[in-house]
Amino acid sequence: MEFLAAALAIGLGALGAGIGNGMIVSKTIEGISRQPELRGTLSTTMFIGVGIVEVVPIIGVVIGFLLYFGAA
Repeated sequence: MEFLAAALAIGLGALGAGIGNGMIVSKTIEGISRQPELRGTLSTTMFIGVGIVEVVPIIGVVIGFLLYFGAA
């Protein structure tokens, strides 16, 4: 059961981050195509958002390790 809990924590965290990153990048490209003069500002904001979203799978891995090794 610990294997399943750890796999779900890691897998769902990665899935959510993948969807979130896709949405962030697509909206940034859409914004740049509408207002090319804001490219630098939008890109900077995008990279900050992607960095924040990438924390989710890292937390999922930590929770997975805690579930797996904490139950043993």
